[in-house]
Amino acid sequence: MSHGSASASRPRGRRKLSQSGHGTMNELNITPLMDLVMVLLVIFMITTPQLSNDLELNLPSGKAPTTRPKDRPKVNYVDVDPAGGLKLNNQAVVLKELPALFQALKQAEADPSVVVRGADEVNYQHVISVIDLLQQADINKVGLATAAPKP
Repeated sequence: MSHGSASASRPRGRRKLSQSGHGTMNELNITPLMDLVMVLLVIFMITTPQLSNDLELNLPSGKAPTTRPKDRPKVNYVDVDPAGGLKLNNQAVVLKELPALFQALKQAEADPSVVVRGADEVNYQHVISVIDLLQQADINKVGLATAAPKP
């Protein structure tokens, strides 16, 4: 009888041993993996900005410039007075003359700049008419001054 009872107890013992062995395999310790991920994250955070920020700066020096600065581009002015009178570069003109004058500016310069200056009391429709003529003449560098020059 002892032989039969011994064989019956063995499978139970093996089963208990196999359960405890599988139990430790199910519990994976991820703490070292998380430490490794954090270290890699910190390394990438430190090294990435140094790799991507390549700025070329021309810092000014205390010495006088050796080259002459570029000439400023010529700016043409159209002044609109309160009565609707127009001046192109301080020369009185009529609205009907402006398209031909703008075409002459376009031929004289490759990309002319025009600033439209209106007086405080001007009817804004006069300013809009000048801007429309500039657009028709295909002049793209157009600015609006906030105050007309003092006479």
